[in-house]
Amino acid sequence: MGPQPAARSIKLYEKVEQVGEGTYGQVYKARAKESGEIVALKRVRMDNEKEGFPITAIREIKILKVLNHKNIVRLKEIVTSEATDFNQGKGSIYMVMEYCDHDLTGLSDMGHRFSPGQIKCYMRQLLEGLTYCHNNRILHRDIKVRHKLLLCPTHGSQPRTRTRIVLHGASRRMRGPLAER
Repeated sequence: MGPQPAARSIKLYEKVEQVGEGTYGQVYKARAKESGEIVALKRVRMDNEKEGFPITAIREIKILKVLNHKNIVRLKEIVTSEATDFNQGKGSIYMVMEYCDHDLTGLSDMGHRFSPGQIKCYMRQLLEGLTYCHNNRILHRDIKVRHKLLLCPTHGSQPRTRTRIVLHGASRRMRGPLAER
């Protein structure tokens, strides 16, 4: 086998702000220095790992690499940082994902009221994403409002909102035969 390509560096991105933190790590809004694209950087939590890489992160990466659907957050790449005192001399691993402006919990907490039409649209998108996951033998296992993100791309002069499902380390690949339809 030939030489393995070097991992790309976190230095390709500029962190704008921390936008979340969960069981599996911190999430930052960031800007790609070269293109200006806004992305989400999810730092894989390694503090409890004595050696090796967290199985939950391995599972999440493997699942996200095979899924490609308009209603599932896309994994763009994996980048690394150098070892520092901040990361106990181990370096950090970041998942670079598409950035979404809001989550449904945040909008609701800000007092946003969803119209019946919006609710129907978001539910349809959620069910389409889950159907795609299930057809690809993936179980989400942690459906929560905060795991549903909203991306607001512009189509002409009409802004449209797209619901994206966030998959994570609790997601699992199903084994065995699927039930008959």
